[in-house]
Amino acid sequence: MKNLQLEYVWLDGYSTANIRSKIKILKTDKEEIAIEDVPDWNFDGSSTRQAPGSMSECILKPVRLYSCGFDNYIIMCEVMNTDGTPHETNTRAALSSLYNETKDENFWFGFEQEYFITKGFVPLGFPSGGYPKPQGLYYCGVGTNQVVGRNLVLDHLRTCLDMGIDLTGINAEVAVGQWEYQCFSDNALKACDDLWVSRYIMYILAEPRGWDIDITPKPVKGDWNGSGCHTNFSNTTMRDAGDEEYYQQLIVRMRERHETHISSYGENNDERLTGDHETQHIGTFSYGVGDRGASIRIPSQTEKNNWKGYLEDR
Repeated sequence: MKNLQLEYVWLDGYSTANIRSKIKILKTDKEEIAIEDVPDWNFDGSSTRQAPGSMSECILKPVRLYSCGFDNYIIMCEVMNTDGTPHETNTRAALSSLYNETKDENFWFGFEQEYFITKGFVPLGFPSGGYPKPQGLYYCGVGTNQVVGRNLVLDHLRTCLDMGIDLTGINAEVAVGQWEYQCFSDNALKACDDLWVSRYIMYILAEPRGWDIDITPKPVKGDWNGSGCHTNFSNTTMRDAGDEEYYQQLIVRMRERHETHISSYGENNDERLTGDHETQHIGTFSYGVGDRGASIRIPSQTEKNNWKGYLEDR
């Protein structure tokens, strides 16, 4: 028998969900385990805004397993009620149902996760009580006068790749202390699981350094870029048909649902989507080829490739 360390990870009940985790030790004689071998667990939902104190138990249902090596696993979980139904905060269950209904369309998703590395709620590279030089030289910068935190960023990249999370790139972003990584999967459900777990890994790797990770839309007020999670997406038709009219039809439908989409993207995006700093205003829908100031960017390569490619929701 050996001891396996299982890190159960789930999303709490706050308006903008936070990641929670706790560890179970599982004794087993198996050399490797599958998700089916991981037992359900429970937690105190009254401490995560997911249950009242008088009936506080919520259930963790394991849905995806990530091996970290050395008998250590991260377990992505859905939150369930004690009767086995999805908890009202469990949006993954609805996504899973939708995924099963649309498998034939073969959606791919690539997330561009921007974030600030902070210490004491201040981005790295910001002097105490003031501001660094204005934005300009930090984007994809090199050298300690341009970027900070690169070791953490590279540790995160290697750790995710070793765990089977397909990060396709990293870069320093427009503000000092700000970075981005790109997370991709050709399985829509895995893409979302990977994004949450990759965030969890980043938080964990920052802890021993005494740092934190801030993915909120506008960590630094004023003339500084905010942080988004730009979403690149495509289905088989978008990638293979070469049909400009199909793209235009998609854009019309997204224009019609603009307010619905914005309301689903989390709190305080009005602070980021101002019309400045490579954004469109939150109340306006627009699109354009190669336009990073639009709501929807059509990559120039999609147009050049006879409308075979993808769209980016910014």
